[in-house]
Amino acid sequence: MERPLADEIRPQSLDEVVGQKHLLGESGLLRRIIESGTAANMIFYGPPGTGKTTLANLIAAKTKKRLYKLNATTASISDIKEILADVGTLLTPGGILLYLDEIQYFNKKQQQTLLEFMENGSVTLIASTTENPYFYVYSALLSRSTVFEFKPVCAEELTDALRRALAKMEERLGLAVQCSDAVLLDIARACGGDVRKGVSAIELLCRAGVPQNGVILLTAGDAAQAAQRSAMRYDRDGDNHYDLLSALQKSIRGSDPDAAVYYLARLLEAGDLLSPCRRLLVIAAEDVGLAYPQAISIVKACVDAALQLGLPEARLPLAEAAVLMATAPKSNSAHNAILAAMEDVRRGRTGDIPRHLKNVHADSAGAERGPGYRYPHDFPNHYVAQQYLPDDMAGVQYYEYGENKTEQAARKYWENIKAQR
Repeated sequence: MERPLADEIRPQSLDEVVGQKHLLGESGLLRRIIESGTAANMIFYGPPGTGKTTLANLIAAKTKKRLYKLNATTASISDIKEILADVGTLLTPGGILLYLDEIQYFNKKQQQTLLEFMENGSVTLIASTTENPYFYVYSALLSRSTVFEFKPVCAEELTDALRRALAKMEERLGLAVQCSDAVLLDIARACGGDVRKGVSAIELLCRAGVPQNGVILLTAGDAAQAAQRSAMRYDRDGDNHYDLLSALQKSIRGSDPDAAVYYLARLLEAGDLLSPCRRLLVIAAEDVGLAYPQAISIVKACVDAALQLGLPEARLPLAEAAVLMATAPKSNSAHNAILAAMEDVRRGRTGDIPRHLKNVHADSAGAERGPGYRYPHDFPNHYVAQQYLPDDMAGVQYYEYGENKTEQAARKYWENIKAQR
């Protein structure tokens, strides 16, 4: 049985690794660690197909340690103990290098099992994860390791790996494979920085190709079908989900409609309708706010329409909401006011409600209004000066008028009325 192409062309030296220049460039720390032959506990954090397993293999070869591999999705404590039983035996004269993939699936007890052996140096741990290790890795294990973040491989660098894949497929099939630079770049772009996905697409296209005069031609149309939706890295419970929602909100807050619809498109293309609906409503209140108070009503109507329509038509009202808010004036004055007020409440500033604001029963049954309370609608301009905050908080100000036209008009209106009292 043939090995998977991605495994067969796996880099055998640091110079063959594509991407991760921030780690493996000439002055990169990880490159210097590997070249020195140093055995260090490390955590590789990043999306799939970015070279984490490849580098673990290269480190094992350089340090001359025996490499053991476990996947935390299926491994148990007994699997760990079986490996640890080899510590100090003739099987592992140079020590053990344990590559633990998807470490986030190990619970605290399973991770703790490794600590003693990491402490005395008999086991060097290289763990990989697609999730933020600072959330998912046990703190004691994290403190004994160095975290290296892997980035998606850019399309231009990824094409180097795809060319190696093409050469290997020509060797396997005994046929020439013709693929233009433009098609190769299309495949690289479509796989979202995942080298394994790109190489697998090349293998699929070559095997599905129909030879003509001893040549297999890879076309743009076939490449588009093979790579369909392959660039989507999305887990509704993972970091990428929240990163996309954060990028959507920050793009709208930053008044960039192009970025706003881009991140909205990524969420919708992944089939997530509810999350962007909820986030757009939050943005209307938090970031557009009182600068354009009608925005929340419009966004609510767009969200209701989207939920009734469902995908794919839901993209239309949601895009309308995103563009509207990205191009609208912005104010976070109400957001800041409620945060400041809630902070005071949490700190215990909960003075007694002024007597004239209390419910009728606080004074006398049957009384229409409590004594001392002045009904604003009985006064000119529907306003009368009186204290509303508790006595020990009188004069505290949480709300500051925003600089936008709407709030400044409200400020001027009330300043004029209050000046007349």
